[in-house]
Amino acid sequence: MPDDFDILVIGAGQAGLSAAYHLRRLGLIPERDFLVLDHSEGPGGAWQHRWPSLTLGTVNRVHDLPGMSFEETLPPGAERAQAATAVPHYYELYEKRFDLRVHRPVSVRVVCDRTGDGQRCDYLRGRGEVLHAETDTAGTVRARGLINCTGTWERPFVPRYRGQEDFAGRQLHTRDYHEAAEFAGKHVVVVGGGISAVQLLDEISQVTSTTWVTRSEPVFRDEQFGPQDGRAAVARVEDRVRRGLPPGSVVSVTGLPWTDALRAAKARGALDRKPMFDHIEPGGVRWADGGFQAADVILWATGFRSALDHLAPLRLRGPGGGITMTGRLATRVAADPRIHLIGYGPSASTIGANRAGRAAAVELTAELGLSGLRDRR
Repeated sequence: MPDDFDILVIGAGQAGLSAAYHLRRLGLIPERDFLVLDHSEGPGGAWQHRWPSLTLGTVNRVHDLPGMSFEETLPPGAERAQAATAVPHYYELYEKRFDLRVHRPVSVRVVCDRTGDGQRCDYLRGRGEVLHAETDTAGTVRARGLINCTGTWERPFVPRYRGQEDFAGRQLHTRDYHEAAEFAGKHVVVVGGGISAVQLLDEISQVTSTTWVTRSEPVFRDEQFGPQDGRAAVARVEDRVRRGLPPGSVVSVTGLPWTDALRAAKARGALDRKPMFDHIEPGGVRWADGGFQAADVILWATGFRSALDHLAPLRLRGPGGGITMTGRLATRVAADPRIHLIGYGPSASTIGANRAGRAAAVELTAELGLSGLRDRR
């Protein structure tokens, strides 16, 4: 395999596979014109790590990748299938059908404009003609352009609270959750107001006692979340990243949809939400008014942040705390048009990643002078 490519795609989840598919459609050849690297042992992106109780009947919709439907890969009665098995199987078949040649497991440690002695990045200011991606197992890969699709799964976010390190029980993040049965007989404090938080709260509250806390009052939706609502939510997030602000929480825009499971959880009192506690003590959590809740477990269902640490030498973040994005679907980094980020901002959803994969492929090939390559071949 050569070391130099026109385009490097980092990550082979929904976004990375969509981008690779569209690069092929534009006439680029994998392992010659572009290269896809993925740090996981097998196909599936973050889906392969989801908790076992998350089935296709309970998960938010899994959108089709371009050119191949998810449904055609599913057996009868698939609503009971584990998402962590069914979606990776779909991705594996997809990679093979379109011959995307994903290289894994390969972790990209850092991306920079130049290299010093070949082992580390040179952090001098200035833009080189070629980006250098230093990996753990494949050496240094050089590329003229980058489509970054590393998502958020590798960067779970846990806020800091006084006394957190002194808690005598167990603390875990959504990313570490497996099944509710492991909490039987223990009191669990679930922190977070997103969809994953209420799904896990529902499961755990069926086997043990729980307390639900959130920073702000949750907003539940009775009406169906339609296409117009989705467009409005995406538009708000897109506006933020175009102004260089952090993307913000999607659930703050969309609200929480009522389901039969959540109505049952409400009936048994599991959705009696409390405001955020003030600090943590060895035996539980305490509010500012002195109220105390003994706890054995704190589950931080507090979301994720974009996994972009490997891009730090490129100094993409601005004074607003985010990365200013541009392009048709806000995938292109304004400060460096060689770089597209999918899964950052409005493309942080399965359907958003699909559309963004095409936009990034089209715009980056044009930026690099590769437009019309398919016709020329």
